[in-house]
Amino acid sequence: MALKHFSVVLLLSALGVDAAVFTFENRCAMTIWPGIQPSAGRPLLMNGGLELQPLETTNVTAPIGWSGRFWGRSGCTFNNHGEGTCETGDCGNGLYCNGAGGQPPASLAEFTLDSPLDFYDVSLVDGYNLPLSVFPYDDSRVCPSIRCDTDLNLHCPSNLQVKGNHGETVACKSGCTAFQSPEYCCTGHFQDPNICKPTKYSEYFKHGCPTAYSYAFDDGSSTFTCREANYMIIFC
Repeated sequence: MALKHFSVVLLLSALGVDAAVFTFENRCAMTIWPGIQPSAGRPLLMNGGLELQPLETTNVTAPIGWSGRFWGRSGCTFNNHGEGTCETGDCGNGLYCNGAGGQPPASLAEFTLDSPLDFYDVSLVDGYNLPLSVFPYDDSRVCPSIRCDTDLNLHCPSNLQVKGNHGETVACKSGCTAFQSPEYCCTGHFQDPNICKPTKYSEYFKHGCPTAYSYAFDDGSSTFTCREANYMIIFC
């Protein structure tokens, strides 16, 4: 895995391409289907989606200045034409999301590259479906990792649970996604960090994944920066 990653970095360097390499690794016991959504005006990568079998890794390269988000989809069924749906994180476009985002609840890895630093985070603001961690590869070896490898579906509060086809909990909504009210979404009168505070629901996410965003104004302990790095994104 490390050799494959290193070879891609050398190739990009030889070609003179300014890019970041994202290495996806699936440590789940099941196949997942990562989704990719670029920010407005940024290029689409991998047509917005791919399949990743257990223990499989793959590399995705992003050009200088790219920004967007990655997430894992689970319980997907696609035909030979890529048509189908997923139990969690579904983007409504089949295998290839083609710029569409995932339906909450879904764990998100968000990046803004070269601005002038790289900014990155793992967000559970819209809820959680799969463990998702980010590990930078940087020359200085000082850029912080974000570990969210706890299965938050196990003890998800009953009024936040999303059930799968077999009755199991496959995702955990955020308070905002579940109740759509200003005090949970930090909207309206609550669109102020001095007013919108953590709730018992966001605290559940924060306890399980302390370095991930748990609600809209959770910036202080959940946004990280790096410079000229590549990144490993691990599911489960």
